[in-house]
Amino acid sequence: MSTSVLPPEVPKGALDDATAAKVEALIEQEEGAQNRLPGLLGHAAVGVALAMSLFHLWAAWDIVPTTTLRYVHVGFAMVLGFALFPMHRRFRHRVMVWDWALIAAGIYCIWYLIAGGDDLQDRYIFPEPMDLVVGWMLIALVLEVTRRATGWIMPAVAIAFLLYAFFGNHLAPPWRHQGYDMERLIPHITITLEGIFGTAIDVSATLIVLFTIYGAILQATGAGKFFVDFSFSLTGGKPSSAGRTVVLSSFLLGGPSGSGVATTVTLGTVAWPMMRQVGYRADDAGGLLAAGGLGAILSPPVMGAAAFLISEYLKIGYLDVIVMAIVPTCLYYASLLFMVELDQRRIAARRAADPNAAPPEAMKVDPVGKLVREYGFHFSTLVAIVVFMGIGYSATLSVLYATLVAVVLSWIKRETAITPRKLIDALASGAVQSVGIAATCACAGIIVGVITLTGLGLKFSDIAIQAAGGSLVITAIYTALIVWVVGLAVPVTASYIICAVVAAPALMKLGVPDYAAHMFVFYYAVLSEVSPPTALSPFAASAITGAGPYRTTLQAWKYTLPAFVLPFVFVTDPEGVGLLLRFTASMTWVDVAWQIVLATAGLAALAAACQGFLIRAMPGWERLALVVAGVLMIFPASLDALAPGVVPVPHWIGLGLAAALTLLQWRGPGARPA
Repeated sequence: MSTSVLPPEVPKGALDDATAAKVEALIEQEEGAQNRLPGLLGHAAVGVALAMSLFHLWAAWDIVPTTTLRYVHVGFAMVLGFALFPMHRRFRHRVMVWDWALIAAGIYCIWYLIAGGDDLQDRYIFPEPMDLVVGWMLIALVLEVTRRATGWIMPAVAIAFLLYAFFGNHLAPPWRHQGYDMERLIPHITITLEGIFGTAIDVSATLIVLFTIYGAILQATGAGKFFVDFSFSLTGGKPSSAGRTVVLSSFLLGGPSGSGVATTVTLGTVAWPMMRQVGYRADDAGGLLAAGGLGAILSPPVMGAAAFLISEYLKIGYLDVIVMAIVPTCLYYASLLFMVELDQRRIAARRAADPNAAPPEAMKVDPVGKLVREYGFHFSTLVAIVVFMGIGYSATLSVLYATLVAVVLSWIKRETAITPRKLIDALASGAVQSVGIAATCACAGIIVGVITLTGLGLKFSDIAIQAAGGSLVITAIYTALIVWVVGLAVPVTASYIICAVVAAPALMKLGVPDYAAHMFVFYYAVLSEVSPPTALSPFAASAITGAGPYRTTLQAWKYTLPAFVLPFVFVTDPEGVGLLLRFTASMTWVDVAWQIVLATAGLAALAAACQGFLIRAMPGWERLALVVAGVLMIFPASLDALAPGVVPVPHWIGLGLAAALTLLQWRGPGARPA
């Protein structure tokens, strides 16, 4: 018998074994190929994971010194990482001799740092030989555990930055710096709170691990299943509403999970059969499922790990980050709904033209009232964190109390009750799910440490601004491209961490508020979830639907790209911060409402252009005209950048153009297809 501390497996009810195995393999690309350890080893792994969860829950309640908390967090991540993530797939489901050696080395490094105390911190400028030995060991261990948990790309990037720190003095200006030897660099990265144990690990140790535990508890209570069932019931279980169901359930399921891949897989196993019935092509369905999963990273109250880092970098409350995300999240899902409604129109027109098309069958679901009466208490878990933060508790205490609320309320129904066994499994699973994020944050700390020591962030900002000729719009476009390119190689969390210290300062130098610059970087970092080679959500969706992974990725772009024009409003329009529910001195709620109206209308226009269908199918020139109209409404500064001061009210031109095209669609030939 084996004991596993893996996250819950892919539900196989709607999938054959081969497809389920393929989906699990794709998830392992993000979460690592985890071991299922037999017998005593499995129980020991559960014990270590349980100890990690209990330690962090206690740290949320009591005061634990900052350095101790960060050191122990990395220590737990290394022990679990080397035990549960094999060096290579052929060594799975057992702990090899070298794994034990790495575990021992990790424990020794953490013990050395904790035992060194203040004396170690005080001598980082003049380190002892053993400080350097332990430092090199720690860097190597962090790189290896990150490679095991997330793949080789992130460690390779970190190694490149280390080489830059050592040999950057040989580069040409403006990339040149004075060069650093190991006596200066290694202690900076491994002893101070500017490297491995910097802000990213602080957030991982104080917030992210607590939210992964919270998510595991919700999963154990059956909250995820309820949110999916509720969404299907609310839309009547009709295949014609399958797209709307995906959008609604992705919001409800994604909000508490914060995981794009998990949301995509959970929805896909249930929704794909209905979507196929109603006439969705496999790649279209996969793209919509991936887009719904992407919303999980954008949706309060969890928003993925990067959102916690925004709070820490800006020194604001996490509730403030949630507030800033409300309108963009609603607009993202509004964009998806526009797409879905146009899907339904297009599919209905196609079915009407096919007399042999079989009518789709409705899915048997419980009535909404019955579901709410029996399981409606799960909704309290969606709002508990926000309520606790709203009444003044810190984010750490809020998630701790929300977790306790979820456990207590689970006993309302016998089948949802968190029994002691379920509780142990959930706590262990939550800890294991945090290992990959902790490793990523520690590895990103190496990169950030190099950037802060060499001043690369400031150099890069000057280079970007000069390349853009001082134009805010062009700088924003360059920044978006930089964040996107970084996101092609590394996960969302790492992409945000790197670009927050490299790319965001360029925007802030041009007068963009810091919170707007960081939200801009965050939204473009999220694009890595649907961008190959790390496009795991579309790849997982394609495994479920049977479509080609890259065709599915392109369709995911179609569903998500309209909403990703939106962040440009934050940074290029002084009143655009109203979409983040922030106000300039002269702004009122009327200005915010006007910004929302413009953004909504612009997203509708871009959605129709992407779909190629409004009231009827559109020729190419109409689609292009709608793109122009949508961009002018959402991103009016783009016209100012091309022709400064020529057109004083570009958003009105966009509104007028969209209205004219809609009228043309309504009155034109073929407007009412048979």
